Amino acid sequence: MVGLGNPGPKYAKTRHNAGFMAVDLIAQSLNAAFDRDMCSSLIARGTAGNEDIVLAKPQTYMNLSGGAVAALMRKFSLRPEDITVIHDDIDIPPGKVKEKTGGGSGGHNGVSSIAERLGTPEFRRIRIGVGRPSAGMDAAEYVLSPFEADEKPLIAEALQDCLRRTVQAG
Repeated sequence: MVGLGNPGPKYAKTRHNAGFMAVDLIAQSLNAAFDRDMCSSLIARGTAGNEDIVLAKPQTYMNLSGGAVAALMRKFSLRPEDITVIHDDIDIPPGKVKEKTGGGSGGHNGVSSIAERLGTPEFRRIRIGVGRPSAGMDAAEYVLSPFEADEKPLIAEALQDCLRRTVQAG
């Protein structure tokens, strides 16, 4: 499972780091720690049922996530269909979660980078709604800003939904 975000404290609580937030919660539920640096990613490993889980937070910045994901895929001998990418989505209302496999990137540069580097868009995506920017606000500026106070409970529930859809689903 790959959570998308941008490294560093400057971006930690921003909308664009919803994927990092989700894999952090999943790691916590597995009693796993991001204690390894591998393939330009922070890695945590855990077990859910009888399945080994590798969690990754690429440290390449969002737009270059594909290189890290492709390297991890080779390292762990995975196929694209074995990968789940968790990321923010401005086309979904705050706190809502949607899932899909394949298809377009919806303008998400991290997803585009992954599809390009894997040579296929056929990987599972769990999309966390962060809502759209207000009229006149730049989308990049919006996703790199922190959640508003009224959005925080919605995002907390969305992160729980990601947990249910991943390790608790198996």
